[in-house]
Amino acid sequence: MATATVISLAISVLALTVSLITAWRTLFRRGELRMTQPTVVFFGPDGGSRADDSSAKVFLRTLLYSTALRGQTVESMYVNLRRGETRQNFSIWVYGEDKLVRGSGLYVGHDGVAFNHHFLLPQDGASFPLSAGTYTLKVFAKRVTDTAPSELSTVSLAISDAHAAQLTTQDAGIYFDWGPDEQAYQAHVEVQPTPPLPPWLLDAATVATPRPPEADPPH
Repeated sequence: MATATVISLAISVLALTVSLITAWRTLFRRGELRMTQPTVVFFGPDGGSRADDSSAKVFLRTLLYSTALRGQTVESMYVNLRRGETRQNFSIWVYGEDKLVRGSGLYVGHDGVAFNHHFLLPQDGASFPLSAGTYTLKVFAKRVTDTAPSELSTVSLAISDAHAAQLTTQDAGIYFDWGPDEQAYQAHVEVQPTPPLPPWLLDAATVATPRPPEADPPH
């Protein structure tokens, strides 16, 4: 009888321990906000002409996830770009897929969320011209429960002299694609094509233009 009581008590203690661990993981454990290695990073103009440095942006694609079953609510994100002693915050955050929205709160669960993230310069006259050199890109995020932003990732990127020369072309930007085999980024420059004419303008162009009146035939 004593043995059965001990076994029953041990099973009860084990069940209680499992319940407490489960409750801690699901209800009480806060966990951390993390991000994966960005698969692509872009430096360049946000639409418009490169002559307007205020239109420059940093684009990246990554997965944000929570290390706990309990999710995280991101209040804001920004990136800091540094080259030598020059550094600049890109503080305007926009994210999404086909439909972009201004970043103003994002829930990140344990399974994670993958989005395209666009970071633009603030409208205060700041500029960050791209030239040859090594760049350090740091990604920061602030959760609603935090008092200050936390660094999520640091990425080192390099722009060669040849790529810097190409970036002087209007509407040119540079992409860095992550190579999982080499564990390094491969850079290439692209020039944004001229935006196509909108359909309504194409329709208007197909309307027959009135012909000018013909001159009277000579007598």
